[in-house]
Amino acid sequence: MAQRKRQLVANELSEAALQLLALKGFDTVTIDEIAATAGVSKRTFFRYFASKEDVVVQFLADMGTGMRAVLASRPIEEQPSASLQHTVWVSMAACADHSDRALRVVQLILRTPALRARFLERQDQWRDDLAAELAQRLGLDPDTDLYPQLAAGMALTAFDAVLQRWSGSDGAEDPAELTDRAFATIAPALDSVE
Repeated sequence: MAQRKRQLVANELSEAALQLLALKGFDTVTIDEIAATAGVSKRTFFRYFASKEDVVVQFLADMGTGMRAVLASRPIEEQPSASLQHTVWVSMAACADHSDRALRVVQLILRTPALRARFLERQDQWRDDLAAELAQRLGLDPDTDLYPQLAAGMALTAFDAVLQRWSGSDGAEDPAELTDRAFATIAPALDSVE
């Protein structure tokens, strides 16, 4: 029960923050405004989030945390490009399933330098996770083989390019089709693992 209440408060804070930030812009909204809009104290805000950047980045961070598990669940005999494409698509599908909210968040992140920097920090962790999983799947040494880091980096660059195109089109472009096109471009390199 306490966990459920905690999640409800976190969701309220996130929604209040996203609405205010999309309406007024990142730099002008204060934590006091977010807390007031959500009907909680500033102190309560800080129990859930360290900063207003964290409120926004959390939405996409949740999306990335499952990437390694998705990759690990793919058939071992599958080509790396297909496994990585599926992994990226699962994360993009999470965006597409919440398209209005996700679109606002993605646009906010891509247009706000401080948020973009935080998002890229998160992607560094995802890259390390994906590289570790790839190394394990392919029997490669992550300390000496370049392939796992390069392949994970290419997959996340594709993910980033799809997010940018999707948000730049105001959600008009199909994320599935964009993902397919991105991976068609990088598949030959991904599948050239020794």
